[in-house]
Amino acid sequence: MSAAKQTEPPSTGLSSYQKWVVALLAFLQFTLILDFMILAPLGAILMPVLKITPAQFGLVVSVYAFSAGASGLLAAGFTDRFDRKKLLLLFYCGFIVGTLLCGVARSYQFLLCARMITGVFAGVIGSTVFAITTDLFPYQLRGRVMGIIQSAFASSSVVGVPLGLYLSNAWGWNAPFLLIVGISVLVAAIASRYLRPIDAHLRLRPDRSPLHHFIHTVSTPRYLQGFATTALLSTGGFMLMPYTSAFTVHNLGIALTHLPLIYMITGVCSMIAGPLIGRASDAVGKYLVFSFGCVATIIMVMIYTHLGVTPISLVILINSLLFLGVSSRMISASALISAIPYAADRGSYMSISSSIQQISGGLAAIVGGLIVSETGTGALEHFDVVGYVVTGSTLITLVMMYFISRRIGAAEALPAAAA
Repeated sequence: MSAAKQTEPPSTGLSSYQKWVVALLAFLQFTLILDFMILAPLGAILMPVLKITPAQFGLVVSVYAFSAGASGLLAAGFTDRFDRKKLLLLFYCGFIVGTLLCGVARSYQFLLCARMITGVFAGVIGSTVFAITTDLFPYQLRGRVMGIIQSAFASSSVVGVPLGLYLSNAWGWNAPFLLIVGISVLVAAIASRYLRPIDAHLRLRPDRSPLHHFIHTVSTPRYLQGFATTALLSTGGFMLMPYTSAFTVHNLGIALTHLPLIYMITGVCSMIAGPLIGRASDAVGKYLVFSFGCVATIIMVMIYTHLGVTPISLVILINSLLFLGVSSRMISASALISAIPYAADRGSYMSISSSIQQISGGLAAIVGGLIVSETGTGALEHFDVVGYVVTGSTLITLVMMYFISRRIGAAEALPAAAA
């Protein structure tokens, strides 16, 4: 076990190549997250155009998650057997093809299939990105790195979502997907040319069969706690996000043309806060920042889901504070969970963890679609119930992450004591 344990030396900064890798991974995540996020603000446009119900729209969101989860599980036994760069590029090309199919979809059924294909490849990409991050950066700097990479979430709100809404209003809801394809092709070309091979993990253990490696990962007691916590982390996002645009327009009384402004200002705040949250995670403690994020998320979710007709300025403020809470949770949680797997198991662990997150998120999206209902005016009913469910899951993750933090802290203290 000691041979497999991470042994990166302490570091106080990033090399120029590491900074470039962080920028590349952040931009790659930007395309990946934008492809998922763009559906939420397009919901108010897409549902009437394709004549689909909130439950059907929830299925469009969840089928992406389910297919991503299934592909991650199937790939888990193989991910540690290959150069991570090659694995990343292979699945990223498949993601581009799936997104292109979304861009040419003209019916609900075609879009459903296209989202399924996109999810198959996207599920492995996300886990590979985090495995690369854990391979290349020591634990002491992962909060900082995760903060930058996770800021892709905010960047997609600042740049991608408003631009996507503009394109969808001008040329139809398919146009944003075609934009993502163009950007992704450029990212793939740059990664192929300049990213170095990432294969140090191949020398850490004898080669094993994929099935054996998968069974080893899912049966290791150290990992089970992380998998259980991950299952609940994405509940809030998948339950709330698919319906926020419809809720904002029909319940809060905000004009559809003002949605880009809301997403842009909210995203700017999150994009500025992301790196700061990451640095705070490394400086004051990852669990402390996670706790702050949970409290902020609970407060803002309860306020948001109980709103009626609201001035746009207050909607922007509430959304910004909600995103701050969510970002604090996700950045610190990603840094904490990255310390759970040993180096030789990172690809497999991250793949399974990503699959669990996607599948649980897909279930959350379906449950959210079953909870809310649409009135004749398009307003959503029972959205407050979704808020209660999200609050409950957030409280549970707060307790579960406490025990993970204690385990990681004890493990980190052992080498120091031995020295």
